[in-house]
Amino acid sequence: MNIALIAHDEKKEDMIQFTTAYTHVLSKHRLFATGTTGMKISNATGLQIHRFQSGPLGGDQQIGAMIANGEMDMIIFFRDPLTAQPHEPDVSALMRLCDVHQIPLVTNIAGAEIFIHGLSRGDLKWREIIKERQEKEGTP
Repeated sequence: MNIALIAHDEKKEDMIQFTTAYTHVLSKHRLFATGTTGMKISNATGLQIHRFQSGPLGGDQQIGAMIANGEMDMIIFFRDPLTAQPHEPDVSALMRLCDVHQIPLVTNIAGAEIFIHGLSRGDLKWREIIKERQEKEGTP
């Protein structure tokens, strides 16, 4: 699965702790992240991560493009609800795209643990099954 990892500045340490704890699960998937978050995760865990621009510089939109193109399967986004973000419209657009395209999105560590446990059990395999069927049938 393609999984995006995003964290606002005040939540980056939570993301590092989370990805460190679940490296054994995340290492089995293709990981994407916004700039600084991806660098910090990679440095802390050794996970291979495709890094986009920083969120305010377009990274959220780059991940959004992957969602719109059917290339993203899950978003783990540790948002800081107490700090105004200069790129809040981009964040809202990303969340909207997740809703439009039925992409699982979680915005805090408690929900992320549920996602990770489901991922390790294979609960989200239906997404891959549908993709394979669509590719075979040539439908979007």
